Amino acid sequence: MKTSVIGYPRIGAARELKFWTEAYFKGQLTEPELKENARLLRRTHWKRLQEAGIELIPSHDFSFYDGMLDTAVLLGAVPSRYRELGQGELATYFAMARGYQGAQGDVRALSMRKWFNTNYHYIVPELTDDLTLALSGSKPFDDFLEAQAEGVLTKPVVIGPFTFLKLSTFKGSKKPEDYTSELIEAYAQLLSRFGEIGAEWLQLDEPSLVTDLTESDLALFTKLYSSLLSRKGSVKVLLQTYFGDIRDGYTEVVSLPFDGIGLDFVEGKETAALVKKHGFPRSKVLFAGVVNGKNIWRNDYSHTLQVLSSLREAADQIVISTSCSLLHVPYTVQAEPQLEEDARRLLAFADEKLQELSELRVLGEDADHSQNPLLLANVRLHQEKKNKTKDRVQARVRDLSPGDFTRSPSFEERSKVQKKHLQLPLLPTTTIGSFPQTREVKLNRSRWKKGELTTEQYQANLRAMIADCIRQQERLGLDVLVHGEYERNDMVEYFGENLSGFLFTKQAWVQSYGTRCVKPPILYADIERTARISVDISAYAQSLTEKPVKGMLTGPVTILNWSFPREDISTREIALQIALAIRDEVLDLEAAGLRMIQVDEAALKEKLPLRKSDWHEDYLDWAIPAFRLVHSGVKPETQIHTHMCYSEFQEMLASIDAMDADVISFEASRSHLAIVDAIQDNGFRTAVGPGVYDIHSPRIPSQEEIVSTLQSMLEKIAPDKCWVNPDCGLKTRNPEEVEQSLTVLVQAAKQVRAELH
Repeated sequence: MKTSVIGYPRIGAARELKFWTEAYFKGQLTEPELKENARLLRRTHWKRLQEAGIELIPSHDFSFYDGMLDTAVLLGAVPSRYRELGQGELATYFAMARGYQGAQGDVRALSMRKWFNTNYHYIVPELTDDLTLALSGSKPFDDFLEAQAEGVLTKPVVIGPFTFLKLSTFKGSKKPEDYTSELIEAYAQLLSRFGEIGAEWLQLDEPSLVTDLTESDLALFTKLYSSLLSRKGSVKVLLQTYFGDIRDGYTEVVSLPFDGIGLDFVEGKETAALVKKHGFPRSKVLFAGVVNGKNIWRNDYSHTLQVLSSLREAADQIVISTSCSLLHVPYTVQAEPQLEEDARRLLAFADEKLQELSELRVLGEDADHSQNPLLLANVRLHQEKKNKTKDRVQARVRDLSPGDFTRSPSFEERSKVQKKHLQLPLLPTTTIGSFPQTREVKLNRSRWKKGELTTEQYQANLRAMIADCIRQQERLGLDVLVHGEYERNDMVEYFGENLSGFLFTKQAWVQSYGTRCVKPPILYADIERTARISVDISAYAQSLTEKPVKGMLTGPVTILNWSFPREDISTREIALQIALAIRDEVLDLEAAGLRMIQVDEAALKEKLPLRKSDWHEDYLDWAIPAFRLVHSGVKPETQIHTHMCYSEFQEMLASIDAMDADVISFEASRSHLAIVDAIQDNGFRTAVGPGVYDIHSPRIPSQEEIVSTLQSMLEKIAPDKCWVNPDCGLKTRNPEEVEQSLTVLVQAAKQVRAELH
C-alpha cells in the first residue's frame, strides 16, 4: 500500500503566510520578498510530508488566497474590470479577491461563498460572454518543478473542470456547456505539459460529484472527461472526490478511463455500500479516504482496518488517503504543550494524521496485525477514553418538551408590540456587532491574560473603549447600537472559554479565507454555562445611551459548526446542550434591561448536508429547534436578531423563517443581492437586513452606491421590514475605514428614508 494526502495546510504553523501577505498589502513587504517567503514555506511543507513517509505528496495545493481563484486565473477567467486596472499579475489577483480602490480605479471583489460544508470560503469565478477560457498561467507547473528541484516528486493538484463550472457564476447568455470545448483544450494542455516535465500523477479535484446531480450534470461531466481522458498521454489522472459519496453517478464515474479514483469513506454515507454493490474496476487505483481530514480526533485503527479489509475484496490496488484536504485542521498537536496529556493524546492534527497514514499502511501490509504494537496502542487509547458526560446536563436535555421550542405570542403580534415599544424609524441603521480589533484592543486583552494588568485595570480599559464606541455610533447617527465586542477574540472561542466542556489551543489556527484564520475550540465534554458571560458588559453599554443596544451572542449551531465536535454523542445532543447554555444568557440579558438580543447563526448553512434528501433528518430537524430553544422564553417586546453570512440561503429560506427570529441580517453585497429576490419569492415574514456593503474589502462605498442598493432592495422588501447594515462584523477593518463607511451608510439611509416620506 501507498499513502496519499489530498492537500496540506498552507498558512504556516505560526500563520506566517497571513502576516507576510498583510505586510505586502501595507507596502511593508515587496512582491519578490513575499514570493520568496512563500517558496520557503512550500519547501518546508513538502519536506515535512516526505519525512513522514507520504508517497503521493501534493503540490499546487498552496495558494496566496484561494484555490478556486487560482484556477480562475490559470484558465484566464479574469473579468475585464480587473484587467483594465493595468496592474501586475499578483496585484490583479488580489484585486479579484479583495477589491481595489485607488489611483487605477475602483472595483469590488468577486463573490465569496462557503466551500461545500466547511468554514472555508472560496472566491467565486465569474464567467462572461466575452471571456475565452484557455490555459493562461504556469503556477501548477512552477510549483511542481520547484518541488522537483528540492528532490520531491509531487502529485500536482488542480480543481477539475466540472467543479469549476458548477461553482462559477455566469454573467451573460452563455451556459456551462458552452465552455466545455475550451475547458477540454485547456486541461488537455495541462496534462501534456505535466507529462513533459515528469509528473506521474495529476489529481483533479471534483467535490461537486458528491452533491445532488441531474442527468444533465452527469452528461456534462461525462462529456468533459471522455474527451479529456482520451488525450491524457503519459500522466496518470486521479479523480479526487471528498465531503460525501458519489451515489448519483458512481457507475458512470468508475467506467471512465481514470487511472485512480479517490472516494471519501468518512463523510461518504454510502461510499462503502456503492463499492460493495457495484464493485470497483481492477485496473484502477482506489484512493481510500479513511483518515478524517476535517476533525481532530485520533483515528480508530480497528475500524479503519476493517474498512480497508473489505475494500480488498473489490480493489486490487489501494492507496490510503485522507478523506479531504488537511487544509481544514491545524498543523500539529505538538504546538499545544499546555493541554493535559489525557486530552493531547486523543488529538490528531495535520502532522499527526500523516503519522496515522504511515501506521495504517504498516498495519495494512501486516497479514497478522492483531498483535502489532501500533494497533494494540491505538486500541488501548480508545478504550481508555474518560467519561465526558454530566448527568445534570443530559437530564436537562432529556426533560425538554415541545413547548420549550415555541415562542409566544405569534410573530405578527410581537411585531406590533416591538414597533410600539422600540419606536424605530423606517430603515433603521445598525451594525452586525464587532468594531475594529485595534492594536490597543488586542494589547489590553493580551496584557490581562499575561497578568500584566489586573482584572480591574482590564475592565476599566474595556469600559473606556465601549464608551468611545457608543459615542462614535451616536455621533454617526446609527439607530441601534452595539458595544463593539472588544472583550472577544473570536465569536465562538470567546463563548467556548466561558462554557464548560471545551478545550482551547494556542496555535491551532485554520484558514477561513485569504488571510483570515480561526482557532476552533474543541468540544470535549458536556456543555453548560456556569456563570454570566456578556451580561454585565452589555448592560453597561446600554446604560450609556437612550438608544437600544443589542446584546451580542453566538448561536448554538454556529458554536457547534465552528468547533471541532465530539464523535461519541450525536450532533443533536451537542446542539441542544449549547442551546440551553445560550438560553440562560439570553434570559439574563433580558432581565438586565437589553431590549434587543442578537444571536448570530453565521454558520447555519455550513453543515447543511450536501444532498437535499438528508437536510431535515440529518440537520434541520435539530438545528432550527436548537435556535428556537435559545429565545423561546423571552418577552414579546424583546426583539431577537440573528445574522448569517457567505452562503447561498435561497433554497432553505422557509427553514430560516421557521427560526422565528424578529430580524435577520444577511450577507448580500458580494452576492449582488441575490437573497433579496428569494425573500420576495418565498413570502419571507421576518424583517431583514441584507448587507449593503462588503466589509471584507478595504474599499469605501459611496453614498450613491448604497442609495442605489437600498432602492433596489425596497422594490422587493416592504420599508417597514427592511434594515440597513453592513455585511458582517467590522473587527477586521481599520477605524478610518469604519468611520467613513458608516457615515456613508447612515447618510444613504436618511436620504432614502426622506424619499419614502
